[in-house]
Amino acid sequence: MATNMFVNLPVRNLDKSISFFTKLGFRFNNSFTDDKATCMVIAGNIFVMLLVKEYFQTFISKEIADAKHSTEVIITLSVESKERVDEMVSRAVQAGATTPNDKQDHGWMYGHGFQDLDGHLWAVMHIDESSLQQTD
Repeated sequence: MATNMFVNLPVRNLDKSISFFTKLGFRFNNSFTDDKATCMVIAGNIFVMLLVKEYFQTFISKEIADAKHSTEVIITLSVESKERVDEMVSRAVQAGATTPNDKQDHGWMYGHGFQDLDGHLWAVMHIDESSLQQTD
């Protein structure tokens, strides 16, 4: 089994991306940060590598998708409460993000999301496990 997870995302401006995600409360591992990339810590062993587009391209032979015009992935983060969902999305919008979709409240699951400065989609959700129906 894997012990760590690294999601790699291309960004146009590394400094602006670091500033944006810092405003959302994320921290960065300076050991994996230089002028081409940074390692954003999501949780204990979950990381997002933000790579300048030109550097990102050195790892692939295909064209980089323009996340402002197409979607390849939605990164979903779970948080401890509905209030935390709203807080994170609000902070993202204040930092320059947009919200392409409305909030969704299914009772047992509550979520909202944002599109970051480079167009990557982030969903933030809270699941109330005590409200889930148990099936056998």
